[in-house]
Amino acid sequence: MELPESNRTGENASVGFEAAEKVILRWDSTASEDAREKMIFETDRQEADLYLQAVDEIQRSLSNASLSDDQSKATTIQIAMARLEDEFRNILIMHTAALETESLTDPTSSGSTHSRRSSTSSNFELEEEFILNTEKLLELQHCESSDSSSFRSTSRIREMDLMPPEAISDLQAIAMRMISAGYLRECIQVYGSVRKSAVDSSFRKLGIEKLSIGDIQRLEWEALEGKIRRWIRAAKVCVRILFASEKKLCEQIFEVVETSSDDACFMETVKGPAIQLFNFAEAISISRRSPEKLFKILDLHDALVDLLPDIEAVFDSKPSDSIRVQAAEILSRLAEAARGILSEFENAILREPSGPVPVGTIHPLTRYVMNYISLISDYKQTLIELIMSKPSTGSRYSGDPTTPDMDFAELEGKTPLALHLIWIIVILEFNLEGKSKQYKDTSLAHLFIMNNVHYIVQKVKGSPELREMIGDDYLRKLTGKVRQAATSYQRATWLQVLYCLRDEGLHVSGGFSSGVSKSALRERFKSFNAMFEEVHRTQAVWIVPDPQLREELRISISEKLIPAYRSFLGRFRGHIESGRHPENYIKYSVEDLETAVLDFFEGYPVSQHLRRRSQ
Repeated sequence: MELPESNRTGENASVGFEAAEKVILRWDSTASEDAREKMIFETDRQEADLYLQAVDEIQRSLSNASLSDDQSKATTIQIAMARLEDEFRNILIMHTAALETESLTDPTSSGSTHSRRSSTSSNFELEEEFILNTEKLLELQHCESSDSSSFRSTSRIREMDLMPPEAISDLQAIAMRMISAGYLRECIQVYGSVRKSAVDSSFRKLGIEKLSIGDIQRLEWEALEGKIRRWIRAAKVCVRILFASEKKLCEQIFEVVETSSDDACFMETVKGPAIQLFNFAEAISISRRSPEKLFKILDLHDALVDLLPDIEAVFDSKPSDSIRVQAAEILSRLAEAARGILSEFENAILREPSGPVPVGTIHPLTRYVMNYISLISDYKQTLIELIMSKPSTGSRYSGDPTTPDMDFAELEGKTPLALHLIWIIVILEFNLEGKSKQYKDTSLAHLFIMNNVHYIVQKVKGSPELREMIGDDYLRKLTGKVRQAATSYQRATWLQVLYCLRDEGLHVSGGFSSGVSKSALRERFKSFNAMFEEVHRTQAVWIVPDPQLREELRISISEKLIPAYRSFLGRFRGHIESGRHPENYIKYSVEDLETAVLDFFEGYPVSQHLRRRSQ
């Protein structure tokens, strides 16, 4: 059935309007129970086409109407627009659903994750699967393109078909008539409200929560770390699939209208969700700074850097300026937060107040700092771009006793990031030196420095990225400090012990002959025994945790101690053994001392008495 043709003048125009009006009023939901219960575009195609013709006829008549019949025709068009608005909403709802996991599964993958999942899986597992499958989709860089393809690929963006072509055609037809009748705002509001609910549903599947900036900042950092990981993955899906597909749908429906209504509808749909999405990253960027947050902030920064071209491509219209600006500002704040955290980390090392460890081993601060800067080196490429200035402290000859000196001239050609890493090691050493001064035993202080600087050297050597930035020249300087501390330890401990084995003071002369003072010799042996026993008792519980360093230090001790004792014993043993109770003075054989040295730096107490030599 079609409306009667007319030449739009006189009686014929009136006949055309009346026929059109009958069609419009027949579907007036305020006047007919049948009209309220049925939807035109669900009834049959002919009726839908007839209704659209009727709307066109009413609009033509309205443009030619005189003042006398203008009000009647305006009322009819209002009834028609109210009906079209309901039809528009219904078509949208009928064909609206959140992105489904199955629709995003990589068709090249073998087997379905869904089929392997038990019915008792948690929401978390469902969200993980959803994100995992969307990530697989994003990795499909070389897809076959055809007219029947379910999505269009532009770089890393995947624009999926959210509705069938026939539904899009109906929505186009309705939108065109509503907009030409001046109902653009109503059309946009209906479209935005329905599509936004679909986006919200997809957000829930992705695990994106509705949290305010304040809510996010009140969460414990441990809880936030997991949320950051999930946000990074979900954000890629949102920008590259969800928002991109919504934009495509807007363009498909509103491309027939010569206005910017597609941009307006797109923003009506996604502006709220986009702000919700980016508010999370914004909250992290302005949260209280602390060292443990650096690496997740860098992860967020890298994710946003990676996403920014896609954000600019999806939000490329004037109405979406605010989203692009928000993303760029968050990126800038994350960069500033990373720089601030690094600076605060340096200050925290300098001020760290804990005392030395009891047995001279590696201090927890040393482990923490070196593990931290090893992780920093993993983010080398990002931080080289972000860290643009030298450390703000450490000028040579500053005269400040609470801050170490650092001569930047010796480190010509280093990047600012490398200088910061070296500076961190410098202030760590400075702090450790302060801790070492709290030891009452000077030998233990030197052992503490040796252990800790050696650990620093090993951590640098163990990370190729860190070693490259620190440089072999500075590494050799640190290695020299290890040797210097080891030498200082040996001098502080063993000079006094070896002093007992000197010849001076043992020889007496008188008359025509000279000889050895047995009393002086006995005292010398007694002093040596007492000193060695004390060193052995004390330093067996000290710790050198690195096995190679521990062995090297023992060998160095033995190389000085054993030959000196063997020589002394060889020269003076006869003088003691010819007297009374020689076992009280020559208590240990050379082999006893060699065995005793093996007890050193193991961290275990030993017997009060060394194993006596065989008689």
